[in-house]
Amino acid sequence: MPELSSITMPSGTQYDFKDKVARQAMTGAITLKGTTTTALTDDATTNPIKIDGANYTAVANDAVFYGKAEFVFDGTKWHEFGDMSGLGSLAKKNSASASYTPKGTVSKPTFTGESSDVAITATDNTSGNYQPKGTVSKPTFTGSSSTFTGKFTPAGSVSLTNTNKTATVSKASSGTATYTPEGSVEAPAISVKTAGSTTKIKNPTSVDVVKTVVTAEPGATAPANAQTLFSVSGESLVLHQLGYTTGASITTSEVTVKNGDAAYEATAPAFTGKGARLVTGNIAVPSSASFTGTEGDVSATGTPEGSVSQPTFTGTKVQLAGTTKAKGSVSQPTFTGTAETITVS
Repeated sequence: MPELSSITMPSGTQYDFKDKVARQAMTGAITLKGTTTTALTDDATTNPIKIDGANYTAVANDAVFYGKAEFVFDGTKWHEFGDMSGLGSLAKKNSASASYTPKGTVSKPTFTGESSDVAITATDNTSGNYQPKGTVSKPTFTGSSSTFTGKFTPAGSVSLTNTNKTATVSKASSGTATYTPEGSVEAPAISVKTAGSTTKIKNPTSVDVVKTVVTAEPGATAPANAQTLFSVSGESLVLHQLGYTTGASITTSEVTVKNGDAAYEATAPAFTGKGARLVTGNIAVPSSASFTGTEGDVSATGTPEGSVSQPTFTGTKVQLAGTTKAKGSVSQPTFTGTAETITVS
């Protein structure tokens, strides 16, 4: 698979990828030199350094500890690649253990007792919550006669005798028209009274211009008029510059157009027609009527007027009271279990 190690910007400046520096630093085996007391930071160029109190000149692929950080030297700069400051107290231990008792059972308690009698006595109490004694009075009804009113439909039929009549139809003073007289209206003659004004404008002519700019995913079908914006030279990615040209989007030519309406005139239309008489057909008009019926029953429902007296209760109040205490004892539960050891490694 091709690889890239640098990128060249349109300005001409070349940048190396961070991975290139790391690969140069990792060329060959890393040699651990020990712990230094010389302060080091990422990308520091400090050299020589002190290890175990003596000066040491580092070379590429040397690795040292400073505090809880780890550094590797690429021949020019130090690169931090590890930090143990966030490790806890167990980080330097192989295992840890503690004793606890997780398993076992709790015995079910038992109750030992004996039955006993409960005595309840009823005593009178003016604020009592029990009132069994007394009598309820008999209610009485007091009422008066009522009058019922309503509508009644008699049973029977009505017969009619009709005769045909004619009526004159006259023009109403208002309302929707129901009759259109026969005739025709001559079309008026329309002519231009005054012509509308005109002016000159630039008539545009279409030319080809760039309308949109589109992109395509790598490997997809290239869009029309595709432009290459990069190239690769060895392991270096080179980004090209993109420019554009300018020019008129349309061309124009002068034409005359109207910018105002003309005025028109027309002769008055003329109507030619003839009168028509409006008459109605035969209209059935009742000349006599008679009713034939039979006697029917009338029924009515209602609620009689009156009132029922409210019954009253007379009695004496008593209260029920009593106490009881269960006799016996509850055994104390016991726990039985086995010790276990928790080990963390």
